[in-house]
Amino acid sequence: MKPITYTRAQQLPALLAERILILDGAMGTMIQRFKLNEAQYRGEGYAGPGGVGERFKDFHKDVKGNNELLSLSRPDVIRDIHEGYLAAGADLIETNTFGATTVAQADYDMAELAVEMNYESARIARAACDKFSTPEKPRFVVGALGPTPKTASISPDVNDAGARNTSFEELRKAYYAQTEALVQGGSDVLLVETIFDTLNAKAALFAIDEYFEASGERLPIIISGTVTDASGRILSGQTVTAFWHSVRHAEPLAVGLNCALGAALMRPYIQELAKAAPDTFISCYPNAGLPNPMSDTGFDETPDVTSRLLHEFAAEGLVNIVGGCCGTTPAHIQAIAEAVAPMHGRRLQRGGFYAEAA
Repeated sequence: MKPITYTRAQQLPALLAERILILDGAMGTMIQRFKLNEAQYRGEGYAGPGGVGERFKDFHKDVKGNNELLSLSRPDVIRDIHEGYLAAGADLIETNTFGATTVAQADYDMAELAVEMNYESARIARAACDKFSTPEKPRFVVGALGPTPKTASISPDVNDAGARNTSFEELRKAYYAQTEALVQGGSDVLLVETIFDTLNAKAALFAIDEYFEASGERLPIIISGTVTDASGRILSGQTVTAFWHSVRHAEPLAVGLNCALGAALMRPYIQELAKAAPDTFISCYPNAGLPNPMSDTGFDETPDVTSRLLHEFAAEGLVNIVGGCCGTTPAHIQAIAEAVAPMHGRRLQRGGFYAEAA
């Protein structure tokens, strides 16, 4: 393995050893607040910087709901969301690329736009972070690689357990292209997130390492799994501990959990992960509680509730990176940042890859 070299992210291990870093909140929740219609998703009528004018006006398929397209058709929306989280105190900003793989974009017949989506999304996040960065508080772009709507280890047919609608090789190619565009667009860190199929995650990690070997540049990696229910397992069947042991070869900067659960229900699994990975930083960005259609955000936790719970995680010495997933807003992120500001992050045992750097 070639030695890891850093650019802007060289400060991260030391920063994580000093304090808890703040990840941003939900992208989809914030996009929903703009109440964009089909024409607006296509970029019709937008003439601002980076706009595409009439490019998607006559596209043959509905694109409303394709949030990743907004990085091309309405970059102002994505920029506004990033800046809202930065103003709230986020240190780490995720790119708008959760579904920006050829596999996911095939649902919209936009697979050929995936590379451009990733590159432009990273550039938008890079510009926002550069605008808010100071020597005292640097900001970092986190290139997000989502799970894709297809799984390599789970059958889509209840009558045929051996059926698959994708392959490791298809996923590897998709993730390689995504990684390359995210890095070239200005990402500081890569985040393989919302993992519900460990084999998909392995394809992403394989592709990332393949790109690192080809490019000669290595960025820190964060890996974040998703416990889907009270079983304590991710959807493809691994316990939190088993999941960690299946991905630890990637030597991530941090490993953690996100989505599916609110912080209260996520606590025992974060505790398990912190115990299983004593030499690796821990991240946690839960949903804002349970879904609640009567709420403004679609979830039931207010900022004070989510921030109080994550404060408890920090006080217990469980976490190094905290933020929010579905239903969280800049108000949640500000409250979380304030709640953990005076607290030291989880201390690592010596011997880990980043424990020594910290």
